[in-house]
Amino acid sequence: MKLDWDNFLWPYEVTVRELKTKFRSLRQSFLVEGEHSPIEFVVGRVKNVDSIEEKMSRRVIQPDVIETDMQDIAGIRIVCQFVDDIYRVVDLIHARTDMEVLEERDYVQNAKPSGYRSYHLVIRYTVYLPSGPKQLLAEIQVRTLAMNFWATVEHTLNYKYQGVYPDDISARLKSAATAAYQLDEEMSTIKDEVRDAQKVFTQNKGKEKS
Repeated sequence: MKLDWDNFLWPYEVTVRELKTKFRSLRQSFLVEGEHSPIEFVVGRVKNVDSIEEKMSRRVIQPDVIETDMQDIAGIRIVCQFVDDIYRVVDLIHARTDMEVLEERDYVQNAKPSGYRSYHLVIRYTVYLPSGPKQLLAEIQVRTLAMNFWATVEHTLNYKYQGVYPDDISARLKSAATAAYQLDEEMSTIKDEVRDAQKVFTQNKGKEKS
């Protein structure tokens, strides 16, 4: 079975675009209300064909089950300021009626051996196409700015080392992951002050426009 990639991936493109819009609108809603937004920014992507085919080969996934066996073709990343914002976002996702959480993995409290931290959710989301509604899986990763910086660097290095890092690089990555989490914990001790400052800034910005 050979897939027509353009037609196959189009609903995932729609999914990513809609989810980015919804979560960015949610962020803006907090700001309009003069509240701290647990969402700092949102990005998304659809896995490219080469990555999909590599994963299909590595995990022996047949084309007829790819929609159910590959959960991260559509990917959304939500980045937060503080660790407790992550769990606020997770609660907000669970409360929504336009998506259903199927699986979740907490790598924030239970970091991977590499030092990687993030909160992963797999959701079921419905897109509406000319042919009718279609349910797809999407992966949402929720992490702090510090976690995101570390993960971005690790992802870049992975292109060079293909996941098999020299011992010194592996040790430095783990050390950096520890430092990043310590930064998150330290910043959490002043989160109330930061949030109060953000409210003042938002209120003053509103006065400037009036």
